[in-house]
Amino acid sequence: MLKIQNYLTRIMNLSLIFQIIFAIIAGILFSLISPENALAFGFLGDLFVSALKAVAPILVFVLVAASIANQVRGQHSHLRPIVFLYLIGTFSASVTAVSMSFLFPTELTLVVSQEPINPPNGIFEVISSLMKSIVDNPIHALMNGNFIGILTWAIGLGLALHHASDTTKTVFKDIAEGVSCIVRFIIRLAPIGIFGLVAQTFSQTGFEALLSYAHLLGVLLLSMAVIALLINPLIVFLKTKENPYPLVFLCLKESGITAFFTRSSAANIPINIQLCQKLNLDKNTYSVSIPLGATINMSGAAITITVLTLSAVHTLGIEVDLGTALLLSVVAAVSACGASGVAGGSLLLIPLACDLFGVPNDVAMQVVAAGFIIGVIQDSAETALNSSTDVLFTAAACRKQARLALENIKTA
Repeated sequence: MLKIQNYLTRIMNLSLIFQIIFAIIAGILFSLISPENALAFGFLGDLFVSALKAVAPILVFVLVAASIANQVRGQHSHLRPIVFLYLIGTFSASVTAVSMSFLFPTELTLVVSQEPINPPNGIFEVISSLMKSIVDNPIHALMNGNFIGILTWAIGLGLALHHASDTTKTVFKDIAEGVSCIVRFIIRLAPIGIFGLVAQTFSQTGFEALLSYAHLLGVLLLSMAVIALLINPLIVFLKTKENPYPLVFLCLKESGITAFFTRSSAANIPINIQLCQKLNLDKNTYSVSIPLGATINMSGAAITITVLTLSAVHTLGIEVDLGTALLLSVVAAVSACGASGVAGGSLLLIPLACDLFGVPNDVAMQVVAAGFIIGVIQDSAETALNSSTDVLFTAAACRKQARLALENIKTA
């Protein structure tokens, strides 16, 4: 008994990331040894994800409002270059996915969907849904995790309070700090939650369900790996003129791993904000760019839409010219940015992209069903890429601005 206590003490003294890695290994082993009991422990993961989802909307609202209300006159955030990086990254992901799909073409044995699926009728519906989110009722936006609506109201309130009394500003600042303390407590519980998520996932699916779709899954994961390890570092290097890999690996380790298992960009917002604090980034910037990135920075979604669309095209033997491939990249990138406004996310935007090639809707629906089959891994990897990139691009823009400011001081 004493030895077990010593082992547990050593584990608790490890850094959070090592505790999470230990929890992942323990969850996999537990699911292999006792699948029935592992399934029962899934409620730990559900509690952890629910806690993150519950605190994320109010955290974003008070943090953004307090940050803008307390902003010093003449002090600027660096949102414009970050949004530009988000858009460049998402479009690059689409182009990469097109290239990978032609290098490793996938043909599917299509299945029949067992669930009713209601995809958007066109790109206008996606954009319309996104615009409606902006003017959502603030209470409804907070209750449903509509981060575009939350951001809009938080920015508006922050601007309105910009000329309020110092006491009012201090109240908002103290509330933001109080919510941040709650977030830090929840994040400390991450190893327990991730243990439950891993145990439940592997006890339910194992590895067998994914083998028949190994090629499709391989193209998806390869495309995401190219973006995470080659394209994103190149974008960051061009922005900062510094070695990007220490920052890339830090973001993947501390944001990507957690996002992989929670499978929710919204749930990972508190994790990302804490990482930005650890990196000493500009609070006025990351308090807005992180929740904004969780909504529009969708490299993983762009890859999913592109790869699965082209798998339908290859299955039907449809010829694709360069112009249409580039058009697909644009459509996938724009659709991915609006994925948060569509129930079902990136998978239900596949029929929209398939329409470019004249793929029948019933075939497109079968491709969506195939996407749901591999969704355990696809959605996890997609979220990990999206979420870690939010911090990566925010850090790159902030560091670039900090370096320019230092150079200006030296020149002066």
